[in-house]
Amino acid sequence: MKALLCEHHGPAEDLVIRDLPEPSPGPGEVVVAVKAAALNFFDTLIIKGRYQTRPAFPFSPSAECAGTIAAIGEGVTGWQLGERVAAWLGYGAAREKVVVPAEALIRVPERLDDAQAASLFVTYGTAMHGLIQRAHLRAGETLAILGASGGAGLAAVEIGALLGAHVIACASSPDKLALAREHGAQEEVDYSQADIRAALKRLTEGRGVDVLYDTVGGELAEPALRSMAWEGRYLVVGFAGGEIPKIPLNLLLLKGCDLRGVFWGEFVAREPAAHRRNMERLLEWAAGDHIRAHVHATFPLERWTEAYALIGDRKAKGKIVLTL
Repeated sequence: MKALLCEHHGPAEDLVIRDLPEPSPGPGEVVVAVKAAALNFFDTLIIKGRYQTRPAFPFSPSAECAGTIAAIGEGVTGWQLGERVAAWLGYGAAREKVVVPAEALIRVPERLDDAQAASLFVTYGTAMHGLIQRAHLRAGETLAILGASGGAGLAAVEIGALLGAHVIACASSPDKLALAREHGAQEEVDYSQADIRAALKRLTEGRGVDVLYDTVGGELAEPALRSMAWEGRYLVVGFAGGEIPKIPLNLLLLKGCDLRGVFWGEFVAREPAAHRRNMERLLEWAAGDHIRAHVHATFPLERWTEAYALIGDRKAKGKIVLTL
């Protein structure tokens, strides 16, 4: 079988496709024939050794996939060969077949295509965990999202709107903001043209933002934090802007606000029951067309460099998916 492999830390151009033996499932495992493997911003970091997860070499990137069950291991019940499934792995999905713990599988509704199903876990799972478990977002509160047109940002826009928040999309161009509006944002800030602190203050009539979902970091973080409402919750989700900001802690005191980390992978490991409830709720929304993962582009596995370039250059609006 073909597999995209990282054999040493470096840029996406250093990845290689190798032929590997077909895998066999162990007890409690299944083999999934991968049809779609989604990429995220952290995939650009993990291959460079700049992410908190550092797999042993060689490893395949891509944390989430969708496909069909190709083999079933000992002790696995409730699944059949050929069933459509999706799963979150952490890494390893960019290959034609992958071994997955049966408990990690989730059934894919017929109306969802493979690219959409593969795109639901990381971005929507993170948004669910961030907005529900970490922010305790309430209907009627104001939610501002930095990087609102990326995969993580669009998921937060959709879920925030479904939870009844007043959603302010913040992005770097009119076309990105238009996409966020299509997914449920009610107001917008173009931070390439406007001062984000002044804009958020204006849109909240001086009160400030109740919840801020930050996928960007960098130079936007401090002015965004200065825009928080009293007892607001600033969610640290990622650093697509490149730089990890250094926050003056006196701002938390003056604002009476909280700075809260959102580490979805650790949440999945520590609270699997809560994670499953989140995913079941997501699937219900997806099956009812209340959410729809926006797939910016799909590429065959052999064109991985183009896929990585869209993410690395911050040109992706929504998810980038490798197809097999």
